[in-house]
Amino acid sequence: MRAHGGPSSSSSSDPDDLASRLEPVTDAKRIRVTFSASVSDVLPWKFVPQQREVRVLPGETALAFYTATNTSDTDIIGVATYSVTPAQTAPYFSKIQCFCFEEQRLAAGETVDMPVFFYLDPDLLKDLNMRGVETVTLNDTFFSKSFFCR
Repeated sequence: MRAHGGPSSSSSSDPDDLASRLEPVTDAKRIRVTFSASVSDVLPWKFVPQQREVRVLPGETALAFYTATNTSDTDIIGVATYSVTPAQTAPYFSKIQCFCFEEQRLAAGETVDMPVFFYLDPDLLKDLNMRGVETVTLNDTFFSKSFFCR
């Protein structure tokens, strides 16, 4: 579900295919995208979205930001995972660039802004399971890298 997702993508590395998906469908209804953030119980970070929601057209790119603060007195590497709800929207939510693609190292006491650049694939308009879906939620959760290295 990184950049060129969507069920009908034939070649995720074809730039022409991506370009065709990034044309806003201007006669479609805007979809509300909300943001939630959490951290694991053992990670001493504060992690919050900077905006509550954005409204986007299918095919329109959007940029949102989260803020993360390491509240401890040691440097920590965090790894983010994400999910999209409702579940039937996940194949159509495509991240072009995201902090969750790489580990994030925050120095003791450091605060950083973390961007996520995304779009909703226009193919969602053809999916009967998407009828009536007006809100999509992006849920991002940070874990300590050591959580994954057990």
